[in-house]
Amino acid sequence: MAKIKVKQVRSAIRRTARQKATIQALGLKRLNHVVEHEATPQILGMVKKVQHLVIVVE
Repeated sequence: MAKIKVKQVRSAIRRTARQKATIQALGLKRLNHVVEHEATPQILGMVKKVQHLVIVVE
């Protein structure tokens, strides 16, 4: 499976609890934090749900 790097570029402040939980589930803790994950359908779905807060770094 391919790996992707996810970077948080916008704050989770004033977002819904569900979006905050998704950011936390991805392992992101602060702005400009980068984590690496396998590109599974579950991870890609989480990234899509918070696509306005994160970017995928190849």
